[in-house]
Amino acid sequence: MTPHIAPAASLRLAQDRFGRRLAARLDAGAAELPRDITERLRAARAQAVTRRKIAVPQAAGALAAAGPSPDLGNSRPSLWARIAAVLPLLALAAGLIAIHVLQNERRARELAEVDAALLTDDLPPSAYTDPGFVQFLKNDQ
Repeated sequence: MTPHIAPAASLRLAQDRFGRRLAARLDAGAAELPRDITERLRAARAQAVTRRKIAVPQAAGALAAAGPSPDLGNSRPSLWARIAAVLPLLALAAGLIAIHVLQNERRARELAEVDAALLTDDLPPSAYTDPGFVQFLKNDQ
């Protein structure tokens, strides 16, 4: 007769078996890797095992304290929950619109400065498009 195993314990055993098989395959492939990489992998594996040992008791304690899980399918979120969910999206949209407006104003200001400099200069604007003038500027420097 086989003893009855709880589904959670059975799942944990299956995860552990899978982890052992995966570790064995990784160990087999690690023989071909350089030493510095194998040392980093060994350290990462030790950290993962430590985190797993710490996380399992905490998760079990949290589930036991929570009791039965509430039925979330039948309850509708309140008006305040909906507003709280939409508010960050509105703030993001307002920020993007503000950035767009500021960028357009800055670009227009820069173009206006260039136009003002061209129009108040001693040379006519057509001189800047003349290839000989560009060569003159290069030789003058």
